[in-house]
Amino acid sequence: MPQFPIAIVIVVVFILYILATSIRILREYERGVIFRLGRVIGNGTKGPGLILLFPIIDKMVKVSLRTVVMDVPPQDVITQDNVSIKVNAVIYFRVIDPEKAIVEIENYLVGTSQLSQTTLRSVLGQSELDDLLSQREKINIKLQQIIDLQTEPWGVKVTHVEVKQIDLPQEMQRAMAKQAEAERERRAKVIASEGEFQASQRLSDAAKILSEQPSALTLRYLQTLREIATENNSTTIFPIPIDILKPFMKIEEDSKGTKGAVIEK
Repeated sequence: MPQFPIAIVIVVVFILYILATSIRILREYERGVIFRLGRVIGNGTKGPGLILLFPIIDKMVKVSLRTVVMDVPPQDVITQDNVSIKVNAVIYFRVIDPEKAIVEIENYLVGTSQLSQTTLRSVLGQSELDDLLSQREKINIKLQQIIDLQTEPWGVKVTHVEVKQIDLPQEMQRAMAKQAEAERERRAKVIASEGEFQASQRLSDAAKILSEQPSALTLRYLQTLREIATENNSTTIFPIPIDILKPFMKIEEDSKGTKGAVIEK
């Protein structure tokens, strides 16, 4: 078998090494920051697709442009009204300038995380507990604006910040539960008093109508007797005031008088 010179083998291996180190492929969501002899060349950002590098003198750092979802660890916060709480959050951000994200800060992920923690403690410490519980959306927007303003020089865009959970001390939870229970009792009493007031108004209106129309009171009285007779099988003796029968007796007398007049005629 023919023997290949060692020099040829070395040359082939060197060429393969050069090709392997000079060709890079970047995905659609990736960008590469190219350093040539330690300096950023051109606009510094390449990709996506096939990237050719000069071996030895070029170095590429890949940066992902996808949105990063980062949990902010629980932070001990003392609110403006001196309540000690634990708060955690989640932050959404992405790189919009890969060159700044590599050149301006050593590690933009760590920097954004630390900045989020300090900002969370600072903003929540300036708010009262009731505001944290009732105006969470407003606080989220304020956090997003402050963090985004400080990460802008790094080429990082913070799109959203969300306070996830607020852990209250046990004694504060009991106090809030008592407050909520007292509020529910107050609302129940107000609703009951409103119902009594409306019922009394209706009864007053009904009494006024019945006083103006005695026959209506008589009909109501007879309707009540019928309901009692229907619901109970036992015999019920119910006294009937003579005043109730007077309208009917008057109608009967008028009817007799009319008949007598007809006969005489």
